Formats: sequence, C-alpha cells, structure tokens
Amino acid sequence: MKQRGGSPEDILAMIFGVCFFGAAVQIVLSRFIGQLRRVITPLVTGIVITLIGISLIKVGITDLGGGFNAPDFGAPANLALGLFVVLTIILLNRSNTPWVRLSAIIIGLALGSLAAWFSGKLVPQALPDLPLVSLPTPFRFGFNFDWSAFLPIALIYLISSIETVGDLTANCSAFPNTTFAQNNGVIQLTGVASRYVGLYIGVLLFCLGLFPLIGAVLQQIPKPVLGGATLVMFGSVAAAGVRILAQAPLDRRSMLIIATSFGVGLGIAAQPNLLHLMPTLVQNLFDSAITSGGITAIVLCLLLPEAKASTAAANHNPERDSLEPL
Repeated sequence: MKQRGGSPEDILAMIFGVCFFGAAVQIVLSRFIGQLRRVITPLVTGIVITLIGISLIKVGITDLGGGFNAPDFGAPANLALGLFVVLTIILLNRSNTPWVRLSAIIIGLALGSLAAWFSGKLVPQALPDLPLVSLPTPFRFGFNFDWSAFLPIALIYLISSIETVGDLTANCSAFPNTTFAQNNGVIQLTGVASRYVGLYIGVLLFCLGLFPLIGAVLQQIPKPVLGGATLVMFGSVAAAGVRILAQAPLDRRSMLIIATSFGVGLGIAAQPNLLHLMPTLVQNLFDSAITSGGITAIVLCLLLPEAKASTAAANHNPERDSLEPL
C-alpha cells in the first residue's frame, strides 16, 4: 500500500482487513489441532520461537543504540544508558527477595529513565492536546482487502499458531486468545506465570487505550532505556526456544532440520535483498527469518522420515496407556 502511494489511513485499512480474514485461518486450524501434531512438534515450535527471539533482538539492540534512524545512533551516552538498564535488571534478578526479582524490569526502566533525566537525555516534553477519555471508533480508518497482501499474512497466522503451541509448551498454561513470545522472556526473568497477572495487565491496557495521556507520558521513555530492557527480554525468548529444542530428541534428522531452518531464516535476515528479483508474492512470503525458517522446518519435518525408534518413543504415553481400558 505504501509503494502504491497509499496514505497511513489506507495502510491501516488494509492491515485491519487482512487481519480480520486472517483470523479465519486460526479458527480453521483450531479444529484440527490433533491432526496438526505431526507438524506442530517441539522441534518446529522450538525453531520458530528461537528465530522470533533472534529477530526481536535486532529491535532491542536498535533501540539501545538510540532508535531507528536516530541522528545520535550508537553514541556513548546511548550505549551507557542501555548497558546500565541491562546490568540493573541482571543484578536485581539475582536477588534473593522475590519482590525485587518480580520488579526487576520496572525498576530497571525507572532507574534508567532517572539516569537519562540526570544526563540530559530525557527532557520532559509538554503533553499534547489530547482528550481526557478516548473511546474507540469502529472502522475509523476504513476496511480493505487484497489477496497479494493476505497470503503472506495468512502464512504468518499459521506460524503464529505454531508459535502459540510452542509458547504454551514453554509456559505449561491453558489456551489463551493469543500469545506473545515476549511473555516467555518476562516469565523467565520474573518466575511468575500466574493467569491473574494477565487480568491486571488487561486492566492496565484498557486504561492505556481509554486515557491517551498515560500513553503520551510513557512514550517519553528514551529509546536506549527501552532497548536495554527489551534486549534482555528478547534474548530470553531465544533462550526459551533453545530450551524447547533441548527437550526434543536431537538425532541426525533433527540437527539437519535445525541447521537448515536456521541457515535459511537467519541467512535471509542477514541479506534481505536476496529475493529482490523474485516475484512479489515470494518476497512477501519469505522475506522474514520467522516465515522462511518456519516453513523450512515444517517442510523438512514432513519430507524427512523419522527414525522408527523415535516415532515409537513419541507415540508411547504411559499416562495415556494406563487410562486405556483393558
């Protein structure tokens, strides 16, 4: 839409349209979770989550340096602020006091913002002229649809479903509406996976959407401070993926799938112009590490035969067998 000269409103209308119909992909997949177990294996989900974490690390390190296209990107002051937040979170997370560990990220952000204020990096700006309460307006930006934009989004919904199974495997909790791999990083750091925390966060998000001034205040947190916190969280996402991979039998077949998937996914991420001569549809489908690596893992898992011993071990479930009638 941007290349066609579309306005921000046109872009948002297209996003909302393809996401609306993309939800149908997950609705259909939810009816075949049992059959998809052959595809959605710990090996595939571990690869996808690891690639998600590695991809997100780039976002965290970019913010730590000052933000995308920042004029002072990589300035020593930015790096010092980001590293200060990283070290603060690490030290607090090693505390023997539970509440200190639970609050490591928030305290890190607060202390980082305070340090940015003393160093002159954070200069509080006047709040914009916003209404006290902002109610949502349905279809405010319109509603649009395009098949060339929908197909890669549909694939991302498929990958997101696989990621969701992996996240649930990592968290060992019940099915929510959707999952985000970043939460694995927060759980790894804090040790808290209570569903009641999600209810409190839901109220907080409700307030952020209803009262725009709160969001305007939070947006003044400097990018290096945010980057220091997200760098640790996104690294924890990759670590969660590695832990899932470690739970799978790492035989020669698995190692080949992991190596090829990481090679394809990270290779395309390192050289994004590799597919610039391919059709637009191919570029849209494979221009990210997550989709290209995830599809590679799925295809290889289906094509490469699994060893008979591994298959028998995977199909054997003592708890299930004990519940079967004699």
